[in-house]
Amino acid sequence: MRKFFGYILTPVHYIFFGLILVICHPIQWFCFNVFGYAAHKRVVDVMNLFLTASYYALGNTVKFTNQQNLPIGRPIIFIANHQSLYDIPVLIWFLRKYHAKFISKIELTKGVPSVSYNLRHGGAANIDRKDPRQSITEIMKLGTRMKEKNWSAVIFPEGTRSKDGTVKSFQAAGVATLLKKCPEALLVPIAIKNSWKMVRYGQYPLDTFIAMSWEVLTPIEPEKRPADELVAEAEASIRKTLNQYN
Repeated sequence: MRKFFGYILTPVHYIFFGLILVICHPIQWFCFNVFGYAAHKRVVDVMNLFLTASYYALGNTVKFTNQQNLPIGRPIIFIANHQSLYDIPVLIWFLRKYHAKFISKIELTKGVPSVSYNLRHGGAANIDRKDPRQSITEIMKLGTRMKEKNWSAVIFPEGTRSKDGTVKSFQAAGVATLLKKCPEALLVPIAIKNSWKMVRYGQYPLDTFIAMSWEVLTPIEPEKRPADELVAEAEASIRKTLNQYN
């Protein structure tokens, strides 16, 4: 039955989602070029609020829980499992006060209204997965921006999206690179649940009436510990919250 409703409601969602991207693209350009970073960021934040709201056109719901007293003005590395591209607008909106930047594929910097512009001008690390040297350099530049501007980063250490919600093994390389340039960053795990179900049938139809959740977990102080140890601790915390174990 949910799949049946998906055939009906998915076009509504895509129309809403697409219009938001198209409308916000020139607004982003204007705000960035006339008023600078702060105005551009506000547009991006509001855009992602509306993108998140578009999930409700499918009958899906979003619950973001943050009971942690996270510091403002200190760089944070948010470490999350990754289930779908629909993870990202929610994280951008609810983590907006932390200036959270993403590590993205360089292919996304072209051809996608609003998204590509924001990736080019919003402070993200845009990596070429075929060029390890370029990827490391970009992530190091992000780490430097974090240190200088007290920005944060969101990283998905699985390396790819989980198609069935099962948490894949976390890799520590990206976190280690960020910590080299920004060793004072606080590590904060985020457990994402059920966003994979939106795309369980592919891009059409999207699934409907899904209760999705994002939960911010207990922060981890680096304390000069090895990155692989820190990432393993974050992975264990996320698995425990999602009740998934190897």
